[in-house]
Amino acid sequence: MADYEQEQDMEVEALQAILMDDIKEIDPSESGIATTARCFQILLSPQDDDFDESAYVPVQLALIFAHTEKYPDEPPLLNVKSVRGIKPHDLASLKEKLEQEAKENLGMAMVYTLVSSAKEWLSEIYGQNGGDEEPEETEAEEEVIIPHGEAVTVESFLAWRDRFEAELALQRAKLMPDSALTSSKEKKLTGRQYFESGRHAVKGASTVADEDEEEEEDIEFDDDFEDDEEDMLEHYLAQQSENSAA
Repeated sequence: MADYEQEQDMEVEALQAILMDDIKEIDPSESGIATTARCFQILLSPQDDDFDESAYVPVQLALIFAHTEKYPDEPPLLNVKSVRGIKPHDLASLKEKLEQEAKENLGMAMVYTLVSSAKEWLSEIYGQNGGDEEPEETEAEEEVIIPHGEAVTVESFLAWRDRFEAELALQRAKLMPDSALTSSKEKKLTGRQYFESGRHAVKGASTVADEDEEEEEDIEFDDDFEDDEEDMLEHYLAQQSENSAA
């Protein structure tokens, strides 16, 4: 009997040295085990040993054990409780697993082996998405940092410019009176209509100086078009920035 007690005391001292604050002695009435012997509770989580203790732990398990008179030749008395996030049917499955492993390790100090097994089980079952609260918060944070909008490319700008010009032309058409629209349509003739109307004769009487003036006007138009493109690019970038901010 004395040898059993000494071996049990040595195991408790070793567990306290290894687990430190994660192990504590509790009252037998809090253990959920039908015994008057000393009971100990060990807190376990899926994280590694170097996990930041100040961080939120979504899943945590309490492994409770008590030595029998002839331990380790007899299995210890065991119980498992959910501190946070463990489902009842998972607790029952884990307890059955640990009791089976205890029978396989009779004759040697086995509590730390059971602790390691429980921690491994916890990591496999709850290590990926431990709990419901923390993953939702993480997803919300990810949604905040995801950048909105798209990079400005030549293709995207040209597509936007075409839409912009079409919308601008539509707005101008709405502001113009019907008479102006009719006059504008009458002025725009096809090549065949142009020659059939006899207007080419008037144009034919134009001097070379007039042609030079038309070329100069064309050049000025090209400059204005380039300026308009630059203005539209600035407008496009400003619009993209507003969409990103929204």
